[in-house]
Amino acid sequence: MSLKMSFFSNVTTRPRAQPNAEVVTRQPAPVEKEHVYRELIAQRPALLDEKLKLHERIIDEFNLVSLEKLPREDLVREVRAYLSEYVRTERLSLNQREQLAFADEVVDEMTGFGPIEPLLKDPTVNDILINTHKKCFVERFGKLEETSVHFKDEAHLMRIVQKIVAYVGRRVDESSPTVDARLPDGSRVNVAIRPVAVDGPLVSIRKFSKKPFSMDRLVELNALRPLMADLLKAAVKGRISLIISGGTGSGKTTLLNALSSYIPPEERLITIEDAAELQLQLPHVGRMETRPPNAEGKGEIRQRELVKNALRMRPDRIIIGECRGEEAFDMLQAMNTGHEGSMTTVHANTPRDATKRLEQMVGMAGMSISPASVRSQIASAIRLVIQVQRLSDGQRRVVSIGEITGMEGEAIQMHEIFRFVKERTDEQGNIYGTFRATGIRPTFLIDLKHMGLDLPQNHFDPNRAL
Repeated sequence: MSLKMSFFSNVTTRPRAQPNAEVVTRQPAPVEKEHVYRELIAQRPALLDEKLKLHERIIDEFNLVSLEKLPREDLVREVRAYLSEYVRTERLSLNQREQLAFADEVVDEMTGFGPIEPLLKDPTVNDILINTHKKCFVERFGKLEETSVHFKDEAHLMRIVQKIVAYVGRRVDESSPTVDARLPDGSRVNVAIRPVAVDGPLVSIRKFSKKPFSMDRLVELNALRPLMADLLKAAVKGRISLIISGGTGSGKTTLLNALSSYIPPEERLITIEDAAELQLQLPHVGRMETRPPNAEGKGEIRQRELVKNALRMRPDRIIIGECRGEEAFDMLQAMNTGHEGSMTTVHANTPRDATKRLEQMVGMAGMSISPASVRSQIASAIRLVIQVQRLSDGQRRVVSIGEITGMEGEAIQMHEIFRFVKERTDEQGNIYGTFRATGIRPTFLIDLKHMGLDLPQNHFDPNRAL
């Protein structure tokens, strides 16, 4: 029997089931199917490998373009028939109810984002990194590992890519070979294709938990200590403007999401991002997203334009997902003109580098402002700089919390309040260290006290265990 030949020919010639056959063909409720599948995998984890093998066989054997055009009910029927044959061939012990749940899970992958669908559902996966159609890596617990996931060919991977970018109304082709997009669940996607990707498409997916990390959860994970979290909580409630600095994958957006939960619910927020990924759990949030130019090079909407527009929308605070260019000038203006408590992230390795990066980004706006004036704007707009870092063992830490206190001459003055001190590394590469207070009390504590957000005197005692 040639399954390759019969798979689609049966779709058009097979008669529809009659009403009296409904009892045989009726599908269980989606919740029931999902429950059965989870229960099955929990009891027999090896079936995950069988599912991957089955999916790989479908990828390798069938016309995927035609497969993707099939109505779901036809696809489900054919996959069930194929699975039944597969179960007999491989001598898998599955009853009819389990086969139905197993087949529907495979169809979900096929109608979703193909071979990477299991990785998107895996809560232990933080990043999915596709290096052409031949290799796929994931990051679990801060470490990269190769997976068995593969695509049939480059055309197969490109169909998945086009499905992703189409969701947010964007495009990727030879004239525009790179794009930022997002998945329906908010996960961030970056794509590079030929000619900039020499060997074939490169896809990077940064997954986000359906339930955002809370500050309490970050404390549990030892990303920071309770006394540090107390300070940040009071700073956000007290409308202290701040920036979160760190490298790629260091946890900047995760921390920004956690901090946003302390914003009073009666305040109006406007968020501005290249690809909407923030998961703010607040009732009054207006989300805006940039837009790339169209095929004629027109219609681009940049972050700077959105910041200007946000100022006309009566925001109490503005949150910029990532400040990376000329919009830094307008952001500082907003922070200095009644929008205290605004927040953003920047790519930098140290708090001092973060202020230098902001200075450089303001220069991109083309304004004729002296460096000293720019630094003065930064010093008056931003009060807290939080440095996060992904350590070599994969753990993410808040390694520094510092306060900008003003200017001395033409230099921005800053002092550190809390820091993470590395102490040793064991044979497995795990890093051990302690969080310490420097003994310096933030100058903005007076403002917080007037708002009823006082912190104990010994909160910043350098001899106190954090």
